[in-house]
Amino acid sequence: MDWRESGACLQEDPDLFFPTGATASLSREIEIAKSVCRRCSVQQACLEWALGAGQLSGIWGGTTEDERRAWSRRRQESVGVRERRTA
Repeated sequence: MDWRESGACLQEDPDLFFPTGATASLSREIEIAKSVCRRCSVQQACLEWALGAGQLSGIWGGTTEDERRAWSRRRQESVGVRERRTA
């Protein structure tokens, strides 16, 4: 079975995971979406997919676009450091 068939998000409005709006309402929408992810049994698989696919929009695996960008940047920097050590 594909992990996407088990997501807690299947019971939610998809728009919840692509929040828009003013700063106060945006922050609340993001927290609501993340709360769904926190109770999801496939949160890690979802996050790994989003990172691997370069998914830049929406909430995936309990992370925002900015959080995934930062994580990817740290991961790339870490890989670069290891490559320089082995060179």
